[in-house]
Amino acid sequence: MQLTSFVTVAEELHFTRAAERLKMTQPPLSRQIQLLETELGVQLLERANRSVRLTPAGRAFLTEARRILRQSEHAVLAARQVATGEAGSIAIGFTAASAHSVLGTLLEIARATMPGAEITLREMVTRDQLEAVTERSLDLGLVRPSVTGPDLCSRPAARERLLAALPTGHPLAAREEPLQVADFDGQDLLMYSPIEARYFNELLISIFRAAHATPVFSQYLSQVHTILALVNGGWGVALVPETAARPRYPNIAFKPVELTTPEPVELNLVWRGNNDNPALHTLLRHAAALLPDRGA
Repeated sequence: MQLTSFVTVAEELHFTRAAERLKMTQPPLSRQIQLLETELGVQLLERANRSVRLTPAGRAFLTEARRILRQSEHAVLAARQVATGEAGSIAIGFTAASAHSVLGTLLEIARATMPGAEITLREMVTRDQLEAVTERSLDLGLVRPSVTGPDLCSRPAARERLLAALPTGHPLAAREEPLQVADFDGQDLLMYSPIEARYFNELLISIFRAAHATPVFSQYLSQVHTILALVNGGWGVALVPETAARPRYPNIAFKPVELTTPEPVELNLVWRGNNDNPALHTLLRHAAALLPDRGA
């Protein structure tokens, strides 16, 4: 209050006008200035009957007082923005395939609704994301089901088809009609790792088992973009989520596959229920409207 009083008087050079601006009476205002001068041990204002002037010390102090008040205002604004989730920081984990779909939407939401927030992105497989969310080094993860763990919350974010990724010269690439799961029987198939990509590994095994198809698993890999790079090089065929086909590959043909479940690939948002980061809950609130529960 003393700094604000001094700056106002220094700008008006008139106690009555300064008091009116501060919506107070003149005696308390004069008392504030006197207390400030006593605390500093210097005279800041020269008072005459009808005029007020800044002393040299007052002119020097005015510059610093204004700077302190600006910093105080910025501090208050920053605290309010963090408390409401408009600022602060949030760490988001994502799988390679989700970078082509839900991640982009989340970042657009954050940019539009939380312009002051600092976003940290970490590409991680589902298993590592779940550990990081549990250990509090991630606020939010984009993971494949199923989500288990103490205090973990989740909701579906997307469902999508599986597509066959085939070298352009492969016989199946010439088919005009959708492929059948049985078409992969005996084919050299680039398979997902049972550890790093457990979700896709188990999903494909269940699909092939139901169709009584037995591909030859030529390699076990954890990342979709690595699998596509090998398909592009002619090292085998693969089944990949539809969004992975968005980047162009000169030597890959993507073909639909008829499946019992048309959109078997799921992606979930996961977070720790007791995470008190306001930025996380602001993002989740805005994302709820643009990422509806597509599993419902």
